[in-house]
Amino acid sequence: MDIVHQWPLSISLNPRKQARPTTMASLSHLANGNHHPDPLLHSALRSASLRFHESHRSAPLFLDPYCGCFLSPDTAPPSASTPYRLATKFIDDELMNRMMSDDELRQVVLFTDGMDTRPFRLNWPRSSAIYDVSPGSVFQFASQRLKDVGAKISRTCMLLHVPSESSNIQERLCEKGFNGNRPSIWALQGLPLMTSASFNDLLFLVSCLAMKSSIFLGELPGWLLGTEFGNMAATRKWMESLFMSHGFQVSIVSYAEVARKLHLEPPTENLCSALFVAEQLRFSDAQMERWRSEFDRLEDEGDEEGFEEL
Repeated sequence: MDIVHQWPLSISLNPRKQARPTTMASLSHLANGNHHPDPLLHSALRSASLRFHESHRSAPLFLDPYCGCFLSPDTAPPSASTPYRLATKFIDDELMNRMMSDDELRQVVLFTDGMDTRPFRLNWPRSSAIYDVSPGSVFQFASQRLKDVGAKISRTCMLLHVPSESSNIQERLCEKGFNGNRPSIWALQGLPLMTSASFNDLLFLVSCLAMKSSIFLGELPGWLLGTEFGNMAATRKWMESLFMSHGFQVSIVSYAEVARKLHLEPPTENLCSALFVAEQLRFSDAQMERWRSEFDRLEDEGDEEGFEEL
C-alpha cells in the first residue's frame, strides 16, 4: 500500500471554501462579457485569449484549435505576451520530447488554471494517463464548452481531473490510478498559487508521488520567488535551495534561450515568471514502501531458513 500524507494544498481556492459556491450558470454568464468578477475564471480566460490570438498569427509557435470555445465574440484582445507564448511552447515541447523518448513514461500531471487544452491538442503517446489538477469550477465550465464543440481526447489515452481545492490531492491522485512506482512527468502552468507556502506544498506533493528521476517543469510566477525578481543569480540560488530541500535538482531556463532555439528575438517585455526543469533525486513514497515490503519479506525468509537449520 502506498504511503499517503494527509495534508491540503494551500492554493488560492482555500479562502473561497467559505464563500458561496460559484455555479456553472454564473460562470457561463461571466464568460459572456469582458468583466469577470471571478478572479480564477478571469485569469483562465485571459490565458485562453492569448492562445487564441497566437494560434491565428501568420507563424504561430503553437496551435490551440479549442481555446476559442471559451471566449465570447466581444472578448477584448489581450495585450501581447511574448513570455507566455514562449512558456507555452517550451512546456509543450518538453512534454512531448520527453514522453516520445521514453516508452515507460506514460503518466502526466498538469497543474493548470482549468482551461488547459493540452490533453486535446497535443499528440500524446498511446496509453498515456493525463491528470489535470485545477480549480473544479473552471474545469467543469471548460469541459462543457469543449464537449459542446466536439473536443475529444485520444481513445487510447485517459484524462482524469482532481480539483485543486481537494483537501488531499495526493490521495485523490492515487485513487484515480496514479502510481508512484512508475515514471511520471509534471508540468506547472496556470495553477493559481496564492503564496510561496502554496508552492512549497506543491513541491512536497510532487516529491512524495514522483518516482526517482521523474521530471517537474513549468512556469513559476515571479512574485513567488524569494528574491528580487530580475536578479538571476539570486533567483537561481533561491530556487536551487528550495527545490533541493524537496529532493529536486533544478535548472532555470531563460526566455532568451527558448527564443534563440526558435530563431526568435528575446522578449522585450518585463518578465514576470521563470521557467524551470527539475529532476527528482529521491525515491517516491510508493518506492520506499515497496522497498520496505521487500526488505521485510527477505528478513522473514531469512528467519524461516534459520529456524529450519535449528
